[in-house]
Amino acid sequence: MIQLFILSIYGCIPEISTGCVDMTNASSTYLGVVIGAIIGVIISWWIYYRQKKTTEKQDEVIKKIEDLEELHLTILKKIERLDKQHDKTLSSILNIEERFEKERTKNMED
Repeated sequence: MIQLFILSIYGCIPEISTGCVDMTNASSTYLGVVIGAIIGVIISWWIYYRQKKTTEKQDEVIKKIEDLEELHLTILKKIERLDKQHDKTLSSILNIEERFEKERTKNMED
């Protein structure tokens, strides 16, 4: 009974069932819809799979960039410490030079 109701709404598909009255246009439409749905599912799965692979690669690249950024910050801190030490050394050298100048000037006056 349910089959008759479903068949009365959708018609019958001669390619699938036997004893159908000629409904080739409807059956072709149904068959096309089914094949289209299958192709759509395959394409959707393929796109999903490709996006998943792309996302994984992007995650790897982002991780590498984060590691490089951390290394970059470490190197910048080391350069900053080196620069401060360089400034101290330069200041000490200038201080020594000033003392030499004072000593030279003092010796010239004597």
